[in-house]
Amino acid sequence: MNFATHLKRTVRLALPMIIARAGLLVMVAVDTAMIGHYGTLDLAFYAASNALQVVMILVGVGLLQGTVVLVAQAHGAGTHRDCGGFWRISLIHGAVLGIVMAGICFLGEILLTVIGQTAELAAGGGTVLRMISWGMPALTMWVATSFFLEGLSRPLPVMMLTISAVFANAGLNVIFIYGALGAPEMGAEGAALATSIIRWVMFIVLALYVLRLRDRADLGIGGAIRNFRQTARKLRRIGIPMGAARGLEAAAFSALTMMAGLLGTVPLAGYQIAFNLVALVFMSAIGVAGAATIRVGNAVGRHNSSDIRRAGWSGLSLICLIMAVFAGLFVGLGTELADIYTDDAAVVITAAPLIFIGGLVLVFDGGQAVLMGALRGVADIWLPPFWQFVSWWGVTVPVGYLLAFHGGLGTPGLMWGFMAGAIVSCAGLTLRFAVVSRRPIRRY
Repeated sequence: MNFATHLKRTVRLALPMIIARAGLLVMVAVDTAMIGHYGTLDLAFYAASNALQVVMILVGVGLLQGTVVLVAQAHGAGTHRDCGGFWRISLIHGAVLGIVMAGICFLGEILLTVIGQTAELAAGGGTVLRMISWGMPALTMWVATSFFLEGLSRPLPVMMLTISAVFANAGLNVIFIYGALGAPEMGAEGAALATSIIRWVMFIVLALYVLRLRDRADLGIGGAIRNFRQTARKLRRIGIPMGAARGLEAAAFSALTMMAGLLGTVPLAGYQIAFNLVALVFMSAIGVAGAATIRVGNAVGRHNSSDIRRAGWSGLSLICLIMAVFAGLFVGLGTELADIYTDDAAVVITAAPLIFIGGLVLVFDGGQAVLMGALRGVADIWLPPFWQFVSWWGVTVPVGYLLAFHGGLGTPGLMWGFMAGAIVSCAGLTLRFAVVSRRPIRRY
């Protein structure tokens, strides 16, 4: 398969995955914008809760990523009956993980206080997290189910469901944030309640879709699960380092958010707007990374080394083009983008330069994400997470802290630290994929 064919197939697979991933962040963006227009203090509460929620969600997603790796490799090798067993075992893992994450949410106020937030922010953020907790098990089981379908190269149902959820979530926000239709006016807490409801609806609908697939028997969706313990161990062996990598990255970004909170409510609100925009566009990278994992995993299943390399490099080429377009928009339209989120002039002035820097970050941050996806496809699971630790905690956090608090740059210093870590991560993972993609092929 030549490079152009790989690129075409990566685009075809990545596009619905990008839309689906972006849809999840669009929900967060809609929440942020609607809360921002409701009140700056509620926006700060939401930002504080998000700092913890994002870490948990990304760790959870990482822990479940063994699903897409095993399903993609089995699908590429033609052993389709194994795929349904992988999904059901992953679903059990997701349920347990979601319950644990819900319990952590109930400790939100204590955790926010421990990491240095003011009593007011900790109390407000903790209230939001308690409302978020009810939807955590649904979210993790939905992730497991969506990974199963994507591993089969069937991302369209996930995309369509996510698009529908964005509109439904916005409608519930009107009811619960602003108190429409006689409901209580709940602000940021109402947005969290709406999100939890939508997450359960998304999981139930997607699970019913899988259970009604025409080829469910061929995929092993019904009947006894073969090699339960062996498969569960495989999922955990792949998932634990991937969850660690996601957690290290998310924790570093949350550390930057917490530092912004130490600078004041307005700097925190401005930073949250800029970071939300970066995270929204980053969903393009997550979508392409997912496609790279599947395309590389299929090539591993076929034992085709040249396809492994071309699948990985085509994914990197695609994300560089996408991110360059968005970078231009961020650099040129910072103030206009900030205006979407808030009516507070002070917050807009704070956010605009951060959005400019965020545009420069996008290409490197997108590149490292896709390279991580390609390395997941070959089940290279230990060195990449270590390199993420070096990049985010050895570079991003200390550089951001020094520039913000000792260099006198404030929140722009935090964003420059983000860029430094993204460059280091992207460079190291590029070299790693170049080496690993030329090794003898071994299906996990």
